[in-house]
Amino acid sequence: MRIAMIGTGYVGLVSGTCFSEFGIDVVCVDKDERKIELLHQNVMPIYEPGLDDLVADNVKAGRLSFTTDLKAAVKDADAVFIAVGTPSRRGDGHADLSYVYAAAEEIADAMTGYTVIVTKSTVPVGTGDEVEAIIRKRRPDAQFDVVSNPEFLREGSAINDFMRPDRVVIGTESDRARTVMRQLYRVLYLIETPIVFTSRRTSELIKYAGNTFLATKITFINEIADLCEKVGADVHDVAKGIGLDGRIGKKFLHPGPGYGGSCFPKDTLALVRTAKDYGAPLRIVETVVDVNDKRKRAMADKVVAACGGSVAGKTIAVLGLTFKPNTDDMRDSPSLDIVPALVAAGAAVKAFDPEGMHEARKMLPDIAYCDDAVSTLKGADCLVLVTEWNEFRALGTDRLKGLLKAPVVVDLRNVWDPAEMRAAGFTYVSIGRP
Repeated sequence: MRIAMIGTGYVGLVSGTCFSEFGIDVVCVDKDERKIELLHQNVMPIYEPGLDDLVADNVKAGRLSFTTDLKAAVKDADAVFIAVGTPSRRGDGHADLSYVYAAAEEIADAMTGYTVIVTKSTVPVGTGDEVEAIIRKRRPDAQFDVVSNPEFLREGSAINDFMRPDRVVIGTESDRARTVMRQLYRVLYLIETPIVFTSRRTSELIKYAGNTFLATKITFINEIADLCEKVGADVHDVAKGIGLDGRIGKKFLHPGPGYGGSCFPKDTLALVRTAKDYGAPLRIVETVVDVNDKRKRAMADKVVAACGGSVAGKTIAVLGLTFKPNTDDMRDSPSLDIVPALVAAGAAVKAFDPEGMHEARKMLPDIAYCDDAVSTLKGADCLVLVTEWNEFRALGTDRLKGLLKAPVVVDLRNVWDPAEMRAAGFTYVSIGRP
């Protein structure tokens, strides 16, 4: 089989590469000539552990290639995946579908025989209907089906998520399209991965409902963490106590400064807008969005309080800028709220992140960037841990104390043990722990 993957971002590049690992011929398409040029040199446009080696192996095997020529890629493809961005639209929170619709128009002009057009991008309910209408209008006599196949990839572990997923969701009512999709995912059938076939609209909603539920779990445990701080309880014990209940589960019950990244913020907003448009408002999700936004801004107040009520004239060391470890993604990271608030309060901020510095410099231009954790900490009045990269976990109390000007640590990921930090003489502030 042969497929074309339109878009070489997190979803498109990982999905296309993994399909080629399944033995399928894959052509990844992008309008960005520079990005395609770098991919030809095996330089990844994103940071994803193991991706560069997997790309190199499949390019060498002749199963994976990259081009800017969409027409040539689509011409003989059995399936064409739309994996372009759907960012939040400015002003109203709706998903911006302009890239999806533009791709649909180009696919319509390029396809020849029967083709399955697959929306891999995260799109609101009804988008597949519109894609079908766009293609049908431009090519009334064309043979094609439009399928929804949402992705469930976590940045930092996306390859494993594709190769060994919890499930694959495919939205189509066409037997012909089902046959093509079954063939594409044949490798996963062999390892008995659950393949869920449903209607196209249901498939589109499954993606949003899943991400929104996870965002709700995160926000719930964050609010419980705030209560724990007030009553003297330990949020980790609470999370364990409720997570052992099979109906709840232990995942996504880790307290922190709020969720960020490329999915949860925009998907919760988009679902809220869709629900309002259909007259079925989701009050819980609306609250989740509001609480998470306020939480990220409130984290700077924790730092100010730990520093005695003022950070004016003080040097704050920030470790970690990306929204989570093992990615270079800065989108909606809590650092984008925390750092500017500290600067506005008069602090001099210096920061380090193992992979996110390039993007961070564009978004946070008013701070100093360091080459490593040690130079970031040296002489600082306070350490703020925003992202729990493994290399930061290895920083022991002796080393921290030897580098910091003042023994003040605000740990927004609960990496260090409170008793050990207190015994070492630190003013230590964490999330949801007495």
